[in-house]
Amino acid sequence: MAFLEISGLRKRFGALEILKGIDLELEKGGFLVLVGPSGCGKSTLLNTIAGLEAITEGDISVDGRSIADLHPSKRDIAMVFQSYALYPNMTVSGNISFGMEMRGVPADERKAAIDKVAKVLQIGHLLDRKPSQLSGGQRQRVAMGRALVRDPKLFLFDEPLSNLDAKLRVDMRIEIKRLHQATGKTIVYVTHDQIEAMTLATKIAVMKDGEVQQFGTPAEIYNNPANMFVADFMGSPAMNLLSGTIERGATGLSVSLERPGGAPMLLPIAPGRNSLEAHAGRSVVFGIRPEALTDPDGADRNAQSLAEGDCLIEVVEPAGSDTFAVTKLGGKEVVARLRADARISAGQQARLAFNLDKVVFFDPQTQARIA
Repeated sequence: MAFLEISGLRKRFGALEILKGIDLELEKGGFLVLVGPSGCGKSTLLNTIAGLEAITEGDISVDGRSIADLHPSKRDIAMVFQSYALYPNMTVSGNISFGMEMRGVPADERKAAIDKVAKVLQIGHLLDRKPSQLSGGQRQRVAMGRALVRDPKLFLFDEPLSNLDAKLRVDMRIEIKRLHQATGKTIVYVTHDQIEAMTLATKIAVMKDGEVQQFGTPAEIYNNPANMFVADFMGSPAMNLLSGTIERGATGLSVSLERPGGAPMLLPIAPGRNSLEAHAGRSVVFGIRPEALTDPDGADRNAQSLAEGDCLIEVVEPAGSDTFAVTKLGGKEVVARLRADARISAGQQARLAFNLDKVVFFDPQTQARIA
């Protein structure tokens, strides 16, 4: 049985339906990330779990017990907010212990709990400071500490890193990952940042317009996107999505991609993509991640199916550990991810290697994956 189970959940505000039948399950100790663009319903879903929003239909259960009709205080859930929500007139120690004090927890137990979470979060030296004396990252740790001392069944995080600068976001991401590994707590985490989703989650729910587009592990979401929205949203740089045509030849199927000023590029389709037989002679959307399109010397030698082709390079972007090159195929700009020392120049033809094990195909009308 799943530890957290959301079934048939709908949320309406008047005639406006925000959540449209959400079904999700999370194992105990799992880390579920709800990710999607602004307005997709992810924060509303989190608020229904917390009890801050009443649900219209469906059910939410935690550890085998329905919590849909319980008051937020009865759900045994702790929430970490985007704004930290610390009491400015209290010290760090006071902020962490306030909830315990309200519940009548004895002073010695409160001190032991504070010391424990302070050690886990490495904030022992901050306990006598006020929130105004802390950095953004330190405030976030205090907010996490306040949730941790409650020892709840479920933690909810609502875009906790969005107020931090880029470097601090990376540091805090590591801290949250370390916290999850150390405590084994079950976490539901909301973000619009797909890098956060990929690095933190054991399961990801990609949302759009109040619906779950795909639910799975980070590897499943990244390597086997269910539709073009998921393929484009998850990944940085995003997956290249190109217009192509499936052609049948003497040696089997291939995909034809237009090239500016030259003959179309024909790439063989690896065996086993039987569903593409029905699309012979028809248009498809050809998807390939930037790391699956690289210089021949940097190509994955374990790939079962590699193909090479010449492309006119329009832009070269050195990025330290990688070099990104922009070309055009299938009427679209295409980003290739090359080795840092790849010898490539804008305005010249360059040989690129396509890892055809990693490509996916979508229906241009429905945008659903077909192979």
